[in-house]
Amino acid sequence: MQTPEKVALYDRLGGVYNIATVVDDFIDRIMVDPRLNANPRVDVAHHRVLPAGFKYLVTEMVCWAAGGPQHYSGRSMSDSHRDLRITPQEWRAFMDDFQQTLNKFSVPQAEQEELAAIVESTREDIVVASL
Repeated sequence: MQTPEKVALYDRLGGVYNIATVVDDFIDRIMVDPRLNANPRVDVAHHRVLPAGFKYLVTEMVCWAAGGPQHYSGRSMSDSHRDLRITPQEWRAFMDDFQQTLNKFSVPQAEQEELAAIVESTREDIVVASL
């Protein structure tokens, strides 16, 4: 039997179905967040993709990053965000939405911290340093 610290984050989160449920809420939240959609490039991107496909790719990525058996098949973070010119303020709003979703589903603190670290690891590829 594995000790708790050796159990993959994916398993501690309950696997693909639980992760997909959380991603579903999160994507719904960010798609309508006026703090994010104030950036016209983000607003256009949010309306250019179908939410179901976006949710699929984010679920796939989270599962993969959390140690699950899925393989992320989407574009790199830098390629998919390069032209959006996301600011540090928009990143903070995005992370606030992320926190609200984690809280809604009562994700335990240790897992929240691991998930936040995964998301934060993409920041450099997403946020523009200056405009």
